[in-house]
Formats: sequence, structure tokens, C-alpha cells
Amino acid sequence: MDRNACLMLFTRYPEAGNTKTRLIPHLGAERAAELQRWMTASMAREMAELCPEIDRQIHFSGGGLSQMQAWLGRQFNYLPQFAGGLGHRLHQAFMANFRSGMEAVVAIGADCPELSSCHLEQAFKQLQTHDVVLGPAADGGYYLIGLSRPQAQLFENIPWGTGEVFERTVAIATQLNLSIATLEQLRDVDRPEDLALLKQMPICI
Repeated sequence: MDRNACLMLFTRYPEAGNTKTRLIPHLGAERAAELQRWMTASMAREMAELCPEIDRQIHFSGGGLSQMQAWLGRQFNYLPQFAGGLGHRLHQAFMANFRSGMEAVVAIGADCPELSSCHLEQAFKQLQTHDVVLGPAADGGYYLIGLSRPQAQLFENIPWGTGEVFERTVAIATQLNLSIATLEQLRDVDRPEDLALLKQMPICI
């Protein structure tokens, strides 16, 4: 890759009762945490397949650095998530990387088991010619956002956790005259009705 590039995975240490809370009534706290553990580890394996020139970062909440390294390995850079709401945390993480000289920054979560290293490679390729790349989720959110320069407004006044996140983000980007690339739509696992997707995956829940 001919530009400084960074991939950020936002996740939470899988402590029972503090993760995948919307699934706890259906799975129980322990199984919900195990699902979080599996999905994050699966995403970390996809990250590990990327070009080594890409700075691979894991932005975590809960747990500590030693716990994260023991869980996912030492091949990643670990950073505690910024405080505040999701939009603020995302924006601050993007800004920190752009300030450090990055020219292509992509953020993902651990909720999309269909997301592969191929999608990640496509995202970085699109950022060579676009201002923004988005991976739309079937629930109306997005599973990936990438930027070629800071765009604070893309994280402001977004109804996080609703089915309007992707549409609202595209509308703001359009208002800002940004060029937008869109990846294929994939499915997140956030709610009990999403668990059917995992029957296609190598996990027992």
C-alpha cells in the first residue's frame, strides 16, 4: 500500500453481564459474553490477514492491556477507547490517527461475522479515490466506515442504535460534497432475531 493506512477495531472485553446486553435475556450473560469473545477473535483473525503495512489497532473498553494481549495476541496495537458516546469516540480515534500522519483510516466493530479481510481490502482500495467508504448493515446501520481525511460532521447528530444511521450518514456526506463508496450489505448480530445468522458460522451458542 502506498499510503499510511490504519484499521481500527472497536470492541469490548467479554466480561459476562457487560457485553452483548441486548442478547442477555435470550442467551444469558455467560453465553452472550462467549459470543462477544468469539466474534471479536474471528474479526482479529481477519485483521491479521491484511497487508502488514496497515497499522492494525484494537480500541477496547473493559479489561486491561494485559488481558487484551493475552486474549487476542501481541500483533495489534491496543488503545483504550475515548470516553463519551459512540460518535465522539469514533471521531476522536479518527482524529488521533490523522494527526499521526495516517491518510486512510477504517473503523469496524465486532458485530458483523460476515465481514472478511476481502471487504477490508476493498475499503482501503476505495479510499484511494473516495473521501468516504461505508459498509451498510442490513439493520440500517453500518459495519464499516473509512475516511481519507477528518470529517467531524459524519459523527454528529447521528441516531446511533437505530435503523437510520447509514441513511443519515450518507445524507451528511452528500451535503458536504464528499465522494462516497459503498461496500456490499452485510448482517450484524445485535438482537435475538439476528442469531439465526450464526447457524451458518462455526460456533455453538
